[in-house]
Amino acid sequence: KKHLNSFHFILDTVAAQHEINAYLVLLKRDGTLTQVGLPAEPLSVQVGSLIFGRRNFSGSLIGGIKETQEMLDFCGQHNITSDIELIPIQKINEAYDRLVKNDVKYRFVIDMASLKEAL
Repeated sequence: KKHLNSFHFILDTVAAQHEINAYLVLLKRDGTLTQVGLPAEPLSVQVGSLIFGRRNFSGSLIGGIKETQEMLDFCGQHNITSDIELIPIQKINEAYDRLVKNDVKYRFVIDMASLKEAL
């Protein structure tokens, strides 16, 4: 409740079924929620929240190079980071096994510097 009508923009990366309306009410008037995660099942959006709150709901598969660079610059300027688990390429099979077992808290990111050691 503390954050109702608080955000100008929400980037929703969740690719699993979730209650999207709980996020829409966090948007300020004329705010936008952009969905980039693709759940297997359709999301149920309460249109009244969009209309009466003057909120926007959009989707995007991916941004181009320009948009990606703008996003990275924005994150750098505002100290926005993501929670990840950095792994060397040598642990890719272990990471896959953990993914299959649903033993993953964050997204895996492969440390590209570890490729030199693998060669």
